[in-house]
Amino acid sequence: MNKLMKITSSLALTLLVSGCSYKGDLMSSQKPKIDDSIEVVNSDSIRSISDVNAIAFEWQKVDDSRVVGYNFYRANLQKDGTKLKLIDSIENKYATHYVDNNVEPNTKYVYKISSTTNGEFESKTTKDYVVTTLDIPEGVSFIQAISNLPRQIKIIWRPHTNERISYYKIYRSSPQTSQWDELAEVEGRLQAEYIDTDLDDNVVYNYKVVAYTFDDIATKPSEIVKAQTKPLPEGIYTLKASNDQPRKIILNWQPSQSSDVIRYNIYRSSDATSGFSLLKTVSAKTLSYDDFVNEDGKIYFYKISSIDKDNLESNLNVNAAMGSTLQKVAKPIITLAQIQGERAILNWQSADRRTVSYNVYKTIKDGFFDKKTIKITGINALRYEDKDIVRGVRYSYSIQAVDENGIASEKTKETELILPKLRELK
Repeated sequence: MNKLMKITSSLALTLLVSGCSYKGDLMSSQKPKIDDSIEVVNSDSIRSISDVNAIAFEWQKVDDSRVVGYNFYRANLQKDGTKLKLIDSIENKYATHYVDNNVEPNTKYVYKISSTTNGEFESKTTKDYVVTTLDIPEGVSFIQAISNLPRQIKIIWRPHTNERISYYKIYRSSPQTSQWDELAEVEGRLQAEYIDTDLDDNVVYNYKVVAYTFDDIATKPSEIVKAQTKPLPEGIYTLKASNDQPRKIILNWQPSQSSDVIRYNIYRSSDATSGFSLLKTVSAKTLSYDDFVNEDGKIYFYKISSIDKDNLESNLNVNAAMGSTLQKVAKPIITLAQIQGERAILNWQSADRRTVSYNVYKTIKDGFFDKKTIKITGINALRYEDKDIVRGVRYSYSIQAVDENGIASEKTKETELILPKLRELK
C-alpha cells in the first residue's frame, strides 16, 4: 500500500482506478443521517493526484462489517465556499480508488468521505481534504505564419514540450470576422507544420494553434499570427493593336511591373466584352506579336495577361485593345464605257490614295451559256482601250483597284458593251 501511495503519474493512477465501480453524479442536497458508531475512513490515509480536468483519490478501506461503500462530498471553494454536496456513491467497500472527472482547471476543491451501510445511515465524514486541479497547460511557445505564397499560407510552430501532447488543432479567421473556424487536426506531438490551401489572392488571414493531450485536454491557444497570400501579378495595361497592316494585326505592349513574370497569355475575341479565348502564350521577353489574319478589314479585340513563376495569372478585367487588318482599297469610279470605232473604251477615277494599279475584268458572252472572263492586270493609267473585240459579241467590263500590298478592292459593277454587226448589202 505504501508503495502505491507514492505513485505520481496520472497514467499509473488511472490503471489503479480502472476496477472501481461508482454511480453517476448525485449532487444531492439532502442532509445525511449520521451514525456515530460506524467506522470512519482514516483521513490520514487519503492520497490524491490532480490533473487539469480530473482528481484521482486513494484511501484505506474500513473494516466495519456494516459498511457496504462510501459517499463522496465536494465543494468548489471558489464558487460554493464550504457548502458540500454529495457527488457520488461507491457501492463496494473494497473499492479504495475514485476519479472525479467533473472538475474545472486551476480550481481549489474540498472533499469529505463517509462510510455507508445498507440502510439510510452513514458514518461521520473525514476531515476536510483540500486539493487543487492543475492549470491548463501553456500553449505552443512559438508559431509563425508565412506570407506571399500562391493561394496558400504555411503555419509552423515549435513542438510542445509536454510529452502528453497527442495532436494539434489549427484555427483560422479573417480580419473581417471574429469567428474562428477549425481547419484541421495535425497528429503527433512532433509534427509542427500545416499548409492552408485554396485561399483567395492577396488576402490577410489570422491563425492560432491549440495543442491537445492524449485524453483530449486542450492547452491554452498559441498567440495569434497573421499572413497574407500572394497578390496576382500586375497585368498589361499598355497594349496597342495595329489597324494598318495587310492581313495581320501587330500587338505591342510594355512589360508587367511584377518581377517574377515568366510568360504572357494573349487572348482574342470578336467582341469587346466577352468571348475571349487563348490565342498564344509567349515568353516574358516577348513584347510584341503578329496575328496573321487571312481577311481584309477584319476587326479583333485583344487582352494580355501576365503569368508568374507560381502560375498565378493577372486579372483579365481590363479594357480590350481593338485592332484590324488593313481595309480593302476603295473601288474606282467608272466615268466612261463605250464603243468608239472598233474599240471598247473605259475611263475611271481613283477613289483611294492607296491605289497603285488596276485590274480589268473582261467577260465574253458568246451565246446564252458560253462565256469566259479574262483578267488584265498591272494597269497604271485611268483608261483602258480594248481593241480585241468582235462584232456581234457581248462584252462586260468591271474594274478593280490594287494597293502596294496586293490588296484588291471590290469590283465595280459590270458594264456591258457590244460592237454591232454590219448590215449585209442585198
